Amino acid sequence: MSETLREMTVGTGSGLDTADMVLNIGPQHPSTHGVLRLKLTLDGERVVACEPIVGYMHRGAEKLFEVRDYRQIIMLANRHDWLSAFSNELGVVLAVERLMGIEVPERATWLRMALAELNRVLNHLMFLGSYPLEIGAITPMFYAFRERETLQAVMEEVSGGRIHYMFNRVGGLKEEVPAGWTKRARQAVAAVRKRMPDLDGIIHRNDIFMARTVGVGVLSAEDAAAYGASGPVARASGLDFDVRRDEPYLFYEELQVPVVTKTAGDCHARFEVLLEQVYVSLDLIDACLDRVERIGGPVNVRLPKVVKAPEGHTYAWTENPLGVNGYYLVSRGEKTPWRLKLRTASYANVQALATLIPGCLVPDLIAVLGSMFFVVGDIDK
Repeated sequence: MSETLREMTVGTGSGLDTADMVLNIGPQHPSTHGVLRLKLTLDGERVVACEPIVGYMHRGAEKLFEVRDYRQIIMLANRHDWLSAFSNELGVVLAVERLMGIEVPERATWLRMALAELNRVLNHLMFLGSYPLEIGAITPMFYAFRERETLQAVMEEVSGGRIHYMFNRVGGLKEEVPAGWTKRARQAVAAVRKRMPDLDGIIHRNDIFMARTVGVGVLSAEDAAAYGASGPVARASGLDFDVRRDEPYLFYEELQVPVVTKTAGDCHARFEVLLEQVYVSLDLIDACLDRVERIGGPVNVRLPKVVKAPEGHTYAWTENPLGVNGYYLVSRGEKTPWRLKLRTASYANVQALATLIPGCLVPDLIAVLGSMFFVVGDIDK
């Protein structure tokens, strides 16, 4: 039986017939910076369409919350975005405290804010080092990790943990900070502030870095809002929104929180926002430590042996390092939540890739992906 053969040339160039090719990047691939699959349609080296496909690393955290009591879910919650563990814990305990009507001691609240901002700087330093690494610059990673180690020592001293701090508790904090800790925290912050220009100078205006990032992966303010993007990604596109300033929680309303925004919406603008936010957070840490040193008293409230939230529901949201995190808690009066739904920043931000990537070249794909600052566990929660 004869078959009809059709000859077709796949490629680009003047006078050539071209055909689209479907290419999978991931789910396990060094360019995806996590267990994420991107289904790309290519015309030669140019991306025509991009479909982000998530779920390859599903942690099932939301389901596990339903069979853990309110103390145990803190341990699970600090792992979905492992670079923002303290902030993740904070969102959960705020939701539980709101439902239970618990008033947290003033000293504990200021300490929470100082530690949350320290955690924010640690998160940003990781991306400020790893993003240049993903597009070929090795040296910035060493500078970023030098600063991370300085701050990690402070976090480790206070909590015993380097990544998963487990320091928040319903009603406050696990325990009082060690004697002299605020002084050592100030010294660490001052050292990082003094050395940040080293990292800034080596990469920010580097010709190669700018060639790879300026005008690449532009996200408009309208698209950012439509996809629910938040955090540095949205603010780099001109969305002037920060929960700490606009819907303050803890005692953020007592502080001036400068919100860093850019208008270009490209990879370089996202990097700039992250860099400038580090300086803002370092100043906020100092302001919080000022209050901690002036305010005495306990750092937690006495709770019953079994913690039960009354029947009802509540929603708490926080400005996590990567964007807005929401915690919708539904209780039926038991010691475990009936439902705890997470609204994570990374999940919304990654959806915008469907708009960002079409039109760019395959080598630019890595630059765009890295600039979206997501953690895959935060997507597959």
